[in-house]
Amino acid sequence: MRQIDLHKLADETRFNRFHGLVLFWCALIIVFDGYDLSVVGIALPSIMANMGVQPTNAGFMVSSALFGMMFGAIFLGTIADRIGRRWAIVICVGLFSVFTAAAGFARDPVTFGVVRFLAGLGIGGVMPNVVAQMTEYSPKKMRATLVTLMFSGYAVGGIIAALLGKGLIETYGWQSVFFAAGMPLVLIPFILKYMPESMPFLLARGRTEELKKIASRLDPGYKPLATDRFVVPPADRAAGAPIRHLFQEGRGFSTVMFWLAFFMCLFMVFALSSWLTKLMAGAGYSLGSALTFVLVLNAGAMVGAIGGGWLADRFHIKYVLAGMYALAAISLTLLGYKMPTPVLFVLIGLAGASTIGTQIVANAYTGQFYPMAVRATGLGWALGIGRSGAILAPILIGVLVGMNLPLRQNFMAIAIPAVIGMVAVLLINHGRSASAQMVDAGRPRTEPGNDGKQLAGS
Repeated sequence: MRQIDLHKLADETRFNRFHGLVLFWCALIIVFDGYDLSVVGIALPSIMANMGVQPTNAGFMVSSALFGMMFGAIFLGTIADRIGRRWAIVICVGLFSVFTAAAGFARDPVTFGVVRFLAGLGIGGVMPNVVAQMTEYSPKKMRATLVTLMFSGYAVGGIIAALLGKGLIETYGWQSVFFAAGMPLVLIPFILKYMPESMPFLLARGRTEELKKIASRLDPGYKPLATDRFVVPPADRAAGAPIRHLFQEGRGFSTVMFWLAFFMCLFMVFALSSWLTKLMAGAGYSLGSALTFVLVLNAGAMVGAIGGGWLADRFHIKYVLAGMYALAAISLTLLGYKMPTPVLFVLIGLAGASTIGTQIVANAYTGQFYPMAVRATGLGWALGIGRSGAILAPILIGVLVGMNLPLRQNFMAIAIPAVIGMVAVLLINHGRSASAQMVDAGRPRTEPGNDGKQLAGS
């Protein structure tokens, strides 16, 4: 009887067509997720004019989706470890597609806020699930690169929203960019057919034949035998993935630091995505120019995400992430000062790389930190707690915009969380991560006076 370690099998395999398929579906879902998330910021000036909404109330309208995302990340992230990741992803896609499209029918701020809250459940819930899926199936040596490459689809969705927004809003009104968000519904049957299920989930339910098929696709060198027995490390067999596992084995303090880092980063991300267009329009740029800044922001996010992932696979991901927070603090602060337009474009690109890109690398780090069985739960709670920062940002910046403060004070308010986030990341105890503990578990045991030699029978 052969004993197949599923975690080791995924770690040591080489990138192949199966990995490409998982990457394709996860990235495509994130593209639509990013579109749904960005579309409100793109349409916000038109919505405010159409409904006669003041900046403070507009902040609450934007935050309604973010409030939904907080609940979606926590509950739909956690439930995936119970019902399976594939079904959780499908539920999320259905939610954000139907209710983002429904927002186009809203005629008042309250109705708009309600349907955006419901869309937010799906937008928030899908993120921890696709990150957990990509992390589980990625080869260890390129895991951060693949996760950040996948999550760069978020920036692609933002770019599509900006490009469509420039044409559709002027021609058909702001509602049209929301109607377009219903398209992902046609993907649901294909996701159910082609997206693989989580391996620990299949193992826990005794679905051995499905595991053999996935294992043979994951590693073409593996030839299944009838007597094969699949196993995962003890930490990956946590029954039901309750939240208490996030605080066990010395992970408690680091879990709180992840929550703090996510809060600060998501504050920056949603402050920019919700108010950049309005801030730049208020600084004297036309709507078309302000939307171009959104394109540059998301293009920078793609570079930051992919570049950050590449660096994280070659250097220590914790310190790469801390450096990205530091870059965010610098670039956001400088955005508040007058400068030539080419320099402004560079700074906005750097801001996108170090805010949206930083969040994507933070997702990758969190996915690596927790054991496989509680990965979606850990990331879901980090995103859920972090959403409170995302909820606060549009409201707070909306209040500041309504006070007609100088531009640099608005951007300073967005930059301060970057410093706090950097400190939180530096305080994370990487030695308690799942990857570090697996390395420790694989080291031979030694005793004093044994000169470092492996003990007999270890």
